[in-house]
Amino acid sequence: MGLKKLIKEKFKVLHQEEPLLFRSPGRVNLIGEHTDYNNGFVLPAAIEKAIYFAISKRDDSEVNLYAYNLNESDQFNISNPNFIKGKWSNYLKGVVDQLNKMGCKFNGFNCVFGGDIPIGAGLSSSAALEAGLAFALNHIFNLGLEKLTIVKLAQKAENEFVGMNCGIMDQYINVFGKSGNVVRIDCQSLDYEYFPFDFKDLSIVLFNSLVTHSLASSEYNKRREECNLGVAIIQKKYPEVKSLRDVSEEMLREVKDEINDVVYKRCKYAVEETDRVIKACDSLIEKDLKKFGKYMFQTHEGLSKDYEVSCEEMDYLVELTKGNEDILGARMMGGGFGGCTINLIKNSGIEKSVEYISQKYKSRYGKELEVYITTISNGTELLSDN
Repeated sequence: MGLKKLIKEKFKVLHQEEPLLFRSPGRVNLIGEHTDYNNGFVLPAAIEKAIYFAISKRDDSEVNLYAYNLNESDQFNISNPNFIKGKWSNYLKGVVDQLNKMGCKFNGFNCVFGGDIPIGAGLSSSAALEAGLAFALNHIFNLGLEKLTIVKLAQKAENEFVGMNCGIMDQYINVFGKSGNVVRIDCQSLDYEYFPFDFKDLSIVLFNSLVTHSLASSEYNKRREECNLGVAIIQKKYPEVKSLRDVSEEMLREVKDEINDVVYKRCKYAVEETDRVIKACDSLIEKDLKKFGKYMFQTHEGLSKDYEVSCEEMDYLVELTKGNEDILGARMMGGGFGGCTINLIKNSGIEKSVEYISQKYKSRYGKELEVYITTISNGTELLSDN
């Protein structure tokens, strides 16, 4: 029995009624890492790994949540979505909190959810929870919220309730994802553009380092502060600058002596990476995947050396791909300090490449590498009964 059917059946056992079923995907980001909160460009895609929500509305104000994968439940009243440190339900309570702040009128609900997005692998299971629930509640209570409003609501749930100061990319691609396409998001204007990414002889393959990014939250917020500090210094010479999106490499060089080395490296990476996303999209239009892969390798180098959010294991996984003609590009993905690398691998060479890299990784770190071959999917959607 498939996962979505198991979740639906569990709901029926718990609540003796037929739910609506929603699918909310994880995501990969091909290029454009740590640029979203600097108002730059990102190039993510929704993937087939997802969280499924079985949900129905209630006549009162009570919320019953059940996490299928954890076999845990939580209950609260919509008027009091109380924060509990370290609890998985905070991601869902944050959505209810935002709906309250927006003045939306809705009742309580019953919800069973579960999925196959690996936790801590950098595939944004948190945004799938937030945007997925927001999408579902918008549907069942006819709230009339537009897609972009759902995205902003879900991001605020994580920023203000969970306390993770994330950018908007993860929630955006969760809602706007489209099968066979990557989405270039302009994180300044919030405009978006689809670019076809449906290459029959190539797959997006993720190598999970199995290093959990325990540092990611504190270091992520620290990187944001460092970038903001750089902007404040640059603004003294260029008052029109609002974020690193407005900064050119030449402008950055001009103020290099006034910025400490660490902040300069952070800003240098962010400015270069936004430019790389534009070039990478041009290479997709040209169908030049070798060039696209070259930009991915450059991104990893910047994340490792200038932004310093990689780790030894991630660097090793990328190093193992170099010189392999079947692997066009590789880099660490996500907030950093662990999680997955993303690799573009020719289908004919996946088996051989995976075997070689897995053996090398196990030999050095004593860990069995987890490998996910992903396909690009639609964003959050209501599933039909069949």
